[in-house]
Amino acid sequence: MNLKDKIDSRIFHTVGKVADSLGREAYVVGGYVRDLIVGRPSKDIDFVTVGSGIELAEAVAKKMGRGTHLAVYRNYGTAQLKRGETELEFVGARRESYRRDSRNPIVEDGTLDDDLARRDFTINAMAIRVNAEGFGEVVDNYDGLGDIERRTIRTPLDPDITFSDDPLRMMRAIRFATQLQFSICPETFEAIRRNASRIEIITAERIKDELFKIMGSPKPSIGWKLLLDSGLLAIILPELARMKGIDVVQGRAHKDNFYHTMAVLDGVAAASDKIMLRWAALFHDIGKPVTKHFDPARGWTFHNHNFIGAKMVKSIFRRMKFPLGADLAYVAKLVELHMRPIALVEDEVTDSAVRRLANYAEEDLDDLMILARADITSRDEARKARYLANFDLVEEKFRATHEKDVERNRKNPVDGTEIMALFGLPQSPEVGYFAKNLKQAIKDCEIEDTREAAFAYLLKLGAERGLQPVYDPLAAEEARQ
Repeated sequence: MNLKDKIDSRIFHTVGKVADSLGREAYVVGGYVRDLIVGRPSKDIDFVTVGSGIELAEAVAKKMGRGTHLAVYRNYGTAQLKRGETELEFVGARRESYRRDSRNPIVEDGTLDDDLARRDFTINAMAIRVNAEGFGEVVDNYDGLGDIERRTIRTPLDPDITFSDDPLRMMRAIRFATQLQFSICPETFEAIRRNASRIEIITAERIKDELFKIMGSPKPSIGWKLLLDSGLLAIILPELARMKGIDVVQGRAHKDNFYHTMAVLDGVAAASDKIMLRWAALFHDIGKPVTKHFDPARGWTFHNHNFIGAKMVKSIFRRMKFPLGADLAYVAKLVELHMRPIALVEDEVTDSAVRRLANYAEEDLDDLMILARADITSRDEARKARYLANFDLVEEKFRATHEKDVERNRKNPVDGTEIMALFGLPQSPEVGYFAKNLKQAIKDCEIEDTREAAFAYLLKLGAERGLQPVYDPLAAEEARQ
């Protein structure tokens, strides 16, 4: 097979010509070749040469001239060129061997076949020649092209050795299966099961990177189901693995919360590209296994699972080295609030109830509603349609009350200066207390947004705090008139 038409660009010809001038073989390898064949965009290009990758990179940088940034990593025998948005990685062909207690390989110079054989999967073990002679020829010693056609993930060599040597490859197999929507060949998947415990030598940061790539896929449930079936999930995220299964007591069963969560996750992924919203979907019922209780009168209950789940999210994020700060707060908040929209549609939808939820959710209200909609996974289509129609009404109510609040806030009838004059107060936190409570009372429709109602409310609030008015602004206004 020859792909010269697909690599007929200046970059590949330049690298090939420089390699020829040095008397070297040079090839494009790995993920770029795979993505070229399956039609996925890719900006990062890896080159392998039989010899020093650093020497080839330095010569290519000199040839490409201005605008090319060269970074050399002599300890690893690699070099990187950056030109615009394109990154070129150069390495010499090598073979690797491993110690059982580490995923860091012992590296030696090798042949092209050594280099391809050490790669994780056949679909990543292909190369395209860029030398002038044979430009575009595909080197495929392990039937990567066939596996792409069969949509299969398979290791070039013995999968037990592949995964034992570098356990992160088990995560990568599942990540590629999720991103490409390929299957993992049975022999390879059984090897993942046999070697699952080896994942414990991999750092949380490396695992996190693979999980985020799974979560960014069009249908992330593929990866999470594979993680569960392989045994990896019970090691990486046991809280999520515990959600699988159905208990039956007195003939009454609850739904499988793991597979319900997968449906919710895919529903959210279809509606939004926000990674953290997808994490909120994954964890929205994480508190159910620890709150599960059978009540003979009511059946299965999961009381306060949303509050417990929000606390568990904080623990998981810290253990897994996930982003903290705003990202953690966002996910925990959505987990805690995810039941509120459903409770809202089951009760009478009043202005005050809608306003309370909007105040809790704040700028994340739209995301909360995406999660709430995806959380309706009932097989009863009529019931599902009824809930979704009610959500339409709730969202319309959100819009209407928001417009009212904007208008009411625009008409705030009393300012801080008048509050100070009313009670003879200096500028202080006490003034802020009155102003804040007045604003909230108007927002919650407790009082009208008139000056008369506002001053009456302030006088009541002042009396509760033992303050008497020293000035009557309304009487002063009448006198001026």
